[in-house]
Amino acid sequence: QVQLVESGGGLVQPGGSLRLSCAASGFTAVYYGIAWFRQAPGKERERVSCTPSGGGTLYEDSVKGRFTISRDNIKNTVYLQMNSLKPEDSAVYYCARTNAYCSHQPDYWGQGTRVTVSS
Repeated sequence: QVQLVESGGGLVQPGGSLRLSCAASGFTAVYYGIAWFRQAPGKERERVSCTPSGGGTLYEDSVKGRFTISRDNIKNTVYLQMNSLKPEDSAVYYCARTNAYCSHQPDYWGQGTRVTVSS
């Protein structure tokens, strides 16, 4: 069955970095858009980045220049490199499968990994 498993979250100081991983199974990720979402306490879930199946990257404005999404098609894994982290980046981060163009709502979600940015 389709599964998405996130890892790599944790506690980091402001200005630090983390790399999140999203391991996909039960489907071939290269044929789908894979997105990263986040949800902070009391806030709605928001999409921060997506990588369409044909290549390219999409970012929400607040993370542009700090976050980088990438794929390892051999490992069927998508990564989110997060640099220059800020306290407002603290949230539970979810990866999700979407359509090839990153234009639809996701149909499968991972369980989430928590990121806390604090001194």
